[in-house]
Amino acid sequence: MQNDTKKTKKKFQMPSAYTILFLIIIFVALLSWIIPAGSYSTDKAGNIIAHTYKSVASNPQGILDVFSAPIYGMIGNDKTDGAISISLFILVIGGFLGVVNQTRALDDGIASIVTRFKGREKLLIPILMILFAIGGSTYGMAEETIAFYPPLLIPVMISVGFDSLVAVAIALVGSQVGCLASTVNPFATGVASQSLNISPGDGLLSRIVLLVISVGISIAYVYHYASQVEKDPPKRSYIYNQREDDLKRFALDTKNVDQEGMTGRQKTVLTIFGLTFFIMILGLVPWDSINPKWTFFNNFAKWLQNLPVIGDIIGSNIVPFGSWYFTEITTLFLMAAVLVMFIFKMKEATFIESFMNGMSDFLGVAIIVAVARGIQVVMNDGNITATVLHWGGETGLSNLGSALFIIVTFIFYIPMSFLIPSTSGLAAATMGIIGPMGKFAGVDPSLVVTAYQSASGWVNLITPTSGGVVLGALAIAHVNITDWWKFMFKLMIYLFISTVAFLAIMTFI
Repeated sequence: MQNDTKKTKKKFQMPSAYTILFLIIIFVALLSWIIPAGSYSTDKAGNIIAHTYKSVASNPQGILDVFSAPIYGMIGNDKTDGAISISLFILVIGGFLGVVNQTRALDDGIASIVTRFKGREKLLIPILMILFAIGGSTYGMAEETIAFYPPLLIPVMISVGFDSLVAVAIALVGSQVGCLASTVNPFATGVASQSLNISPGDGLLSRIVLLVISVGISIAYVYHYASQVEKDPPKRSYIYNQREDDLKRFALDTKNVDQEGMTGRQKTVLTIFGLTFFIMILGLVPWDSINPKWTFFNNFAKWLQNLPVIGDIIGSNIVPFGSWYFTEITTLFLMAAVLVMFIFKMKEATFIESFMNGMSDFLGVAIIVAVARGIQVVMNDGNITATVLHWGGETGLSNLGSALFIIVTFIFYIPMSFLIPSTSGLAAATMGIIGPMGKFAGVDPSLVVTAYQSASGWVNLITPTSGGVVLGALAIAHVNITDWWKFMFKLMIYLFISTVAFLAIMTFI
């Protein structure tokens, strides 16, 4: 008898985020056997001193080094800072969301928003993208956006007829375009400016112009895509094949919301939810870097700490707004979760269960961050980071005219941002070299800072090495990275052309 069973060809399936990152780690480890080892001398602050590159003993990375890279990516070693603070922040945010979701305040609140914006849902796109861009431009908002996807953006965008790509684009494109045109971002503008001994305020007005241009282009692009998906989802959506699954995964339970409304406790929980993110932004924005006279938060922290009894009750180590980092914002979300428990009169067992379930939902994202940092671990331990900088920087960008220099600098930082995804690490490692070169080409140091952070922000829109920002968002949204690249292709070209044109024009002003 003839076998009627038809053999179907297996479709290629993109490897998971973990596999992609691990393959990159292996590739970088192989490079450590090929690229000569080298190092730079550094000053007391740890900044690289230009023209001090020298060859050092080779340290090719082997199998044990490859497998230990994600471990050191989490905990750090003597050459690379670990990602544990970021990973812990992601886990605690997950726990916080788990507790908030237990109250159903977000479900009912989102349903109310959907009802209120009925027929005007696309207005949310420019409003939210501007807010995320401000966060990216002022304090380098990146991993923090992960908290917005599951409870807010994805359910709303899918429920009104768009797809999860629109939801991811609102936060990811918004925040990273903000980073592209960072105005006072301490992790990009601040570190780079300090390396060149200039104020973060130098070039601020020009970066505001770039911010307006880049955000405008991005909003128009996402808005146009959303409009097309709304009109004809099967033809226009890049991920229409998973729409039914997404509707089940991110379904909003809107029953009884209009009739019964939200309870007083739920409204209080939503207020705490909003205030928590608002306080986070207040804490992360470097106020005294924007204006040295803006020392209100510093003075208030000192006054509060010196109060008898009250200062001791609050704590002996009060960090003022403007100086916060991952320790402080992680503490903030932990305290907010506990506050929600008491406000909602949640049982202790329910709180623990909700918090742990929320953390488990974000465990994969937290691990992605550590694995991504493993790439940097292998480069640094293999002693090839300095050589890559030397080949691409000192010997590749000299003797150019101002316009060509700044364009080449921008292009140079594109692969460098992929290899060294840490914006502050990249700035500290290269600005001491590239900045002085710009002076010989007649380029203002602040414009070199703009070129560096523009390239970093541009790359971080699509790279799998950006600390888990891209892959983490896509993992939550269940979007394949190849679909994300298809969606971003034209926007990347528009942003590249507009940024190059802006940088070139600025050399003549």
